[in-house]
Amino acid sequence: MNKRVALVDDHALVRAGLRALVEDQPGYEVVAEGGDGQDVEAILRQARPDILLLDLSMKHMGGLDALRQWHGQYPHVQVLILSMHATADYVLAALRLGARGYLLKDAAAQELDMALQALSRNESYLSPGIAQTVISSAIVEGRSRDTGVTPALTPRQIEILRLIARGVSTRDIAGGLGLSVKTVDTHRAQIMARLNLHDVPSLVLYAVRQGLISPDD
Repeated sequence: MNKRVALVDDHALVRAGLRALVEDQPGYEVVAEGGDGQDVEAILRQARPDILLLDLSMKHMGGLDALRQWHGQYPHVQVLILSMHATADYVLAALRLGARGYLLKDAAAQELDMALQALSRNESYLSPGIAQTVISSAIVEGRSRDTGVTPALTPRQIEILRLIARGVSTRDIAGGLGLSVKTVDTHRAQIMARLNLHDVPSLVLYAVRQGLISPDD
């Protein structure tokens, strides 16, 4: 069954290009379009997309405001932000509000395919051009505040957390460690519960702040 994709961008030509790129990928279909963040709620309610491609800057309501207002009611929808803004404050704000991916508008077309595939696997995606910026910002932020007592994780959980934070897929983690995919999913759920974190971007930021991965990773 095709993944249902919705597009929200205030430029009609951009939407047309996105539609063509999305529908050129097997397994995806565009089921709705909107030109402003104010259209998001109706699209989520009526079109029931699996993935929402959301522009960050729009005239009446931007992507961050739309996320803040509606994502809590539709947490199953995978949100991919599209933006020209590459600074860490925009990216981190989007991730904290529930976005699962952040794609720069000047990225190559194949990056959209990579991002869609990652979100379809319930994973996250950051354009390579901004990943280093986000990690560096998270390190600075983590050093500037007291992180408190770190909840105890088992050595296996720390190993899996490091791999998740490096962007390794669940299937590859399972294969590399000689575990089943179900076992890796169970470990990830236990890690999230123990850390009181509820999405992969939060796990990545936690791993960076705790020194479990470095910017070179």
